[in-house]
Amino acid sequence: MFNSIRGTVSEKGGEAVFLLTGGVEWEIAMPVTDIGLLPAAGGECRVFTWLYHREDLMRLFGFSGRARRDTFLELLKVEGIGPKNALKIMGGIGQEELERALETGDLARLEAVPGLGKKTAQKMLLALKGKLVHGGADDSPADSPYGDLVEALAAMGYDKRAAAEALNRAESDLSPGLAPAEKEKSLFKNAIVYLSGRS
Repeated sequence: MFNSIRGTVSEKGGEAVFLLTGGVEWEIAMPVTDIGLLPAAGGECRVFTWLYHREDLMRLFGFSGRARRDTFLELLKVEGIGPKNALKIMGGIGQEELERALETGDLARLEAVPGLGKKTAQKMLLALKGKLVHGGADDSPADSPYGDLVEALAAMGYDKRAAAEALNRAESDLSPGLAPAEKEKSLFKNAIVYLSGRS
């Protein structure tokens, strides 16, 4: 029904983001890892969505990219994993790490994820091995407005999601009134500082 929603972040909570678009504020449940990739309040972003609907409940779930939504939907196919648990699992492990654990059969890593016990982790390995590898073809995280900067940082060897998160963090620290060229330069420089772990 809804593929995605583009709007302005009005608030970010524990496992939800509030997105304002066209006079409507949407409450969207998201993995905490994906929420961390979104810009601060007042920033614009695009969130890929999935509507959970049953007789007594409707809830909108959101993700930073199509691959993340695909992962969520694949997790729902595993016996014993519902939407709430899938959200918690995705919030406890990054996309690339989850794919790697499934491909290498790393049961210990999966068991360490909050919300996953040994039995469910084993079911995940059996059901999802080979199904979550996207080969880097996913959208830029949270449809980052700094796509060119994300690509530049990726060319330097940084992970795209980490780069987008660093740029969003750098944006919140910018001095007001900077010219576009100075803003871009400052974002790039500060993002590298964050990615290098010096701040």
